[in-house]
Amino acid sequence: MSERNPAVEAAVEGELRLLDPEVRRSADLVGALLHPDFYEFGSSGHIWDRASIIAALAAETETGGHSTTSRMKGAQLAADLVHLTFDTDNNGRRAHRSSLWRRSGDAWLLYFHQGTPFGATEA
Repeated sequence: MSERNPAVEAAVEGELRLLDPEVRRSADLVGALLHPDFYEFGSSGHIWDRASIIAALAAETETGGHSTTSRMKGAQLAADLVHLTFDTDNNGRRAHRSSLWRRSGDAWLLYFHQGTPFGATEA
């Protein structure tokens, strides 16, 4: 059995909050989880910075788009850096995901995220 790692647990908690539709629609709640230098290579191919992803998520009106996650695991790479990998499925749209979480003061903030689409046979 693996040891409990509070840094990895904090990153997982933050990641799951960002997948919550209620959190995603709140610019304040999303902003509180993103590092000031955040950027993302989205599964759509779009490159997002902090301001653009906050605006895009706040503008989402679709309520049925809840993602399920699987195979989430994490590793603490340094005292202030955690790497998470996991898969999501949003109504058949699947993506492998990778996130870097950095500690900033007492908070763990999402610094980088990448989503790569995959088909059912690639799981």
